[in-house]
Formats: sequence, C-alpha cells, structure tokens
Amino acid sequence: MADTIKQRPGPMRLIDATQYRLPVAAQLSILHRASGIVMFLLLPFIVWMFDTSVSSEVSYDTFTSVFTAGWGFLPGWCVKLVVLALIWSYLHHFCAGVRHLWMDATHSVSKEQGRSSAIVSFALSLALTVALGAKLFGLF
Repeated sequence: MADTIKQRPGPMRLIDATQYRLPVAAQLSILHRASGIVMFLLLPFIVWMFDTSVSSEVSYDTFTSVFTAGWGFLPGWCVKLVVLALIWSYLHHFCAGVRHLWMDATHSVSKEQGRSSAIVSFALSLALTVALGAKLFGLF
C-alpha cells in the first residue's frame, strides 16, 4: 500500500515559481501592483516637481534645468529616466485600473475577456508611454 502513494518532490522554492508561464491577465495584475509601489516610492519626487514647477518663475526655471543639467550628482538623462518610470507607472496603473472598473461594471469575467482586455491595457499603456517618453527625450 505504501508503494502506491506518490511522494512530493519537496517544498517549492522561489526559483521553481519563476519557471511557470503566467497568463497575460496575471502579468498585468502583478505589474499593476508594481506600478503602484513605484508611484508611492516616487511620491516625494512628485511633490518636489509640483512644488518647484508652480512656486515662481525662478523655481520653474530651476525645474526645467534639472532635465538638461541634472540634479545633484544625477545627470539630466538619469532624471529623465526616473520621470519616464513615473510616466509608465502612472499610465499602466491608470489603464489597468480602468480595465478593472470596466470589468466590474460590465461583469466581464470570462477567461477570454480577461485576456483580451489585459492585452488592450498593456498595448494602450505602452503606446502612451512611448509617445510621452519620445516627447520627454525631445524626439518631437
């Protein structure tokens, strides 16, 4: 009788979990949480940008010069990358949040509907990020 019982190979490790291929909706959900964390961590930077940009004309000039001259030890391109991460996190979080609200309002809970809406949400947030990133880096 004991010979017929299968033994588990052992406890699952984190490296084992990375071998699973998650569905697109699960990837979107994980990145939705990650984008919220990025926005939370960059909140002091957001407050600084807002305060500096609206305080006075001199502070606005300081704000705009950060993107070319840099800020402290950070070069200007690095500041732009941080702002690009902030742009992505906001747009991704917004698009995924609208997707969740739409699914709640319409009761769209099928597997295929979740997959297609996740793809649309990914595509929309990435397209908007590329457009605003191109504007940020002066490509148009």
